Amino acid sequence: MGLALAEARRALVTEDVPIGAVVIGPDGGVLGSGRNQREELGDPTAHAEVVAIREAAARLRELSLAGGGSGDGWRLADCTLVVTLEPCAMCAGAIVLARIPRVVFGAWDEKAGAAGSVFDVLRERRLNHWVEVYGGVREAECGGLLRDFFVGHRTGI
Repeated sequence: MGLALAEARRALVTEDVPIGAVVIGPDGGVLGSGRNQREELGDPTAHAEVVAIREAAARLRELSLAGGGSGDGWRLADCTLVVTLEPCAMCAGAIVLARIPRVVFGAWDEKAGAAGSVFDVLRERRLNHWVEVYGGVREAECGGLLRDFFVGHRTGI
């Protein structure tokens, strides 16, 4: 979670909402990392989770093509996604489609969360893939970063 929080803090530089994510591979190494970049890139899909998933898939594909890995790159089996905020519906869909088996997140998102708060896409039994979910990890720290950001934006700081 420390690495995801560091990514979240990097988002502050571009005035993006401070959310960070990392994809951890089966060996414990970081395969991909991301931060919210919607403002920076003008891309509504540039959520931290999507950026990290794209980077991890590209890395796995590179390893596979170089003979150092197996698979097609887009299936992130045996990986873990760590993110500072509960994934939204779009990101939850990407997690399911990438076949990520585990998600660890910090703060709950009572307005748009799709890992148990508003929706539970990650554990929806009608889908073809289910995800283990571990929420509330370093919740106070993750939530505090978001609260401080929004207080600053509302007051013009």
